[in-house]
Amino acid sequence: MGHPVLADLPRVVDDPAESYAHDEAEWADFGKPAAVVRPRTASEVQEVVRACLKHRTPLVTRGAGTGLSGGANAIDGCVVLATEAMNTVKEINAVEQLAVVEPGVVNDDLRAACAEQGLWYPPDPASSPWSTIGGNVATNAGGICCVKYGVTRDYVLGLEVVTGTGELVRLGRRTAKGVAGYDLAGLMVGSEGTLGVITEVTVRLRPQRQPEHTVAGYFESTVDAGRAVTAVATAGLRPSALELIDRHCLAAVDEWKQMNLAVDANVVLLGRTDAPGAAGDAEADAMVACFEKAGATWAARSTDQAEADALFQARRLVYPALERLGPLLTEDVCVPKAAVPEMLARIDAIAARHETTIANLAHAGDGNLHPMLLTPSGDDAAIVRAQAAFEDIMTEAIALGGTVTGEHGVGLLKRNGLRAEVGPAVLALNRAVKDALDPHHILNPGKVFPL
Repeated sequence: MGHPVLADLPRVVDDPAESYAHDEAEWADFGKPAAVVRPRTASEVQEVVRACLKHRTPLVTRGAGTGLSGGANAIDGCVVLATEAMNTVKEINAVEQLAVVEPGVVNDDLRAACAEQGLWYPPDPASSPWSTIGGNVATNAGGICCVKYGVTRDYVLGLEVVTGTGELVRLGRRTAKGVAGYDLAGLMVGSEGTLGVITEVTVRLRPQRQPEHTVAGYFESTVDAGRAVTAVATAGLRPSALELIDRHCLAAVDEWKQMNLAVDANVVLLGRTDAPGAAGDAEADAMVACFEKAGATWAARSTDQAEADALFQARRLVYPALERLGPLLTEDVCVPKAAVPEMLARIDAIAARHETTIANLAHAGDGNLHPMLLTPSGDDAAIVRAQAAFEDIMTEAIALGGTVTGEHGVGLLKRNGLRAEVGPAVLALNRAVKDALDPHHILNPGKVFPL
């Protein structure tokens, strides 16, 4: 006999694929949902939440399932609410420079729609061709240009949300300014579906940018490249991108796409500036000087736009290229910019200590590092070593004044890291917020908070 909640749910998926049960996080546990629903309106979302309240059934909300922390993973007997059918761009307002979208709108689709009106939505996670705005809000996603332009929270003006008590509420505003009451919209950003179900998002936009100048540098080690990152920050430069890609990443992309990237460098540092005119030229030249001062074996401004675009496209291909090689556990620590070289050195030491291959990819300009731990398929001992290395990376990030997650979220994989980072008093404050907004604990239970 089916779960009693089924009779009260709209838009139930008749034959849900297993993919609805989990995101892309390697080795994160997931269960079998009682049902998957694909609502199309806020009122239908409210209906789902109220049905789950009535039957005290856990509710897990998911977007495109591109997450890397297990935050969208099902638990046994839950209802999975997939927002993919709520994919309308409701408004793009050129005067107010804002857009109103449903949570299932794909990031790149929003950016393309804005571009048609000379506007730009900056947050650009590597998953932007697939990830949705609702999921980006849930994890406070960043991306390549966040070094200069900030992360999702910096662009969320308002939200429509169904709370854990089944109320449909509007949070935030549409105005440029507003300090009436607590910033509850900001509180929802990064809450990973544990405080409410997002049904609409109002985001801030910017005018389209000037074309970017690209700078590339080759380095012998990640530590040398990290010194270049610190040098750029010390010089007071504000690049629109500053990305680190090591040899493991380059080789994986080469093997997949035959781009011949790993011929001349162990580590590539890619910088961009979108400052206009002479200021952009000067900033690009200054980045080259910083790279050289830090020990680059080669550094130069790109004069070929197609080549420059190919380098950044290769950066976006790193994760799927590595994923082809076997199970891949992705880290997401963030440290102060001055600590980037030391953190990279500690990652090297962790890799050696645990006999684990770690490929390094980073939004290096703001200290957000994505060490990716590779294991051979079917090697259980390697998995145990990789998981130990994963925990050690979080420990070292905290020790250097950093955080266990910059943009992927806590989910399932980083609950112990959250405990270590914030301590018992702050953890209790987080739990108090959860208790207030989701008093029956039906929203994404088991995520974020340590068990």
